This record gives sequence, structure tokens and C-alpha cells, in this order.
Amino acid sequence: MGSDGTTVLWHPMGQQECDLVRETGWRRWPPPPPDRLYFLPILREDFAIRAAREWDLVGSVRYVARFHVETGFLARYSTRSFGGSAAPMLWVPAEELDELNAHIVGPIEVTHEFQ
Repeated sequence: MGSDGTTVLWHPMGQQECDLVRETGWRRWPPPPPDRLYFLPILREDFAIRAAREWDLVGSVRYVARFHVETGFLARYSTRSFGGSAAPMLWVPAEELDELNAHIVGPIEVTHEFQ
């Protein structure tokens, strides 16, 4: 938790998702594809970087984004690991993404780009 009452989260994304976030003025995450039931922000930057490099994201350019969310709001979500990794993620049901977006503090920032 940051001193400002926010938690820093990380999210790997492909070009299409990055373009959609840019269209919101770097303020909101777009709805996930219909086959994805959860939005999975990551709690550790190093794992988000590894995920951006290794996961099957659409397109040849991949990004890691950093964003801050009100810590009190995040208490409703469970933290779990994915695919046997030790990296904790929040499992946000897709239908609650608008509510998560409402609790983002400041802009979503691209911190890494991989080609």
C-alpha cells in the first residue's frame, strides 16, 4: 500500500488493449473479451514484465502498464496465483470492471514495451 492510500497494480497487454486504454485518456480498462471471465491485475512488476514477454498476447508489441487503485476498494477481491506461478494477482470479475475503473487514481501508465 502506498502512503496515498492506493495500491500499485500492473497489467500486461497487447497493442489492441493499449489502443483502447489510450482512447479513454489513460483512465479506464476496456471490457475483457467475452471468453475471459476475469480481469487479472498483477501485484508484482517483475511478474508483469515476464508475463508481457511470455504470455500469448495479441500482436507483436507487448506492454506493461502500471496503475493505482484505492486500497480499501481492493479488499473485496481475492488474491491468487495463476498457472502455478508464485505471482499474486487480483481476480476481478469482468462484470465488476467498471467499478474497478471508478476507483483508479490517476492515469494508467505504460512502463515497459517489448517487441
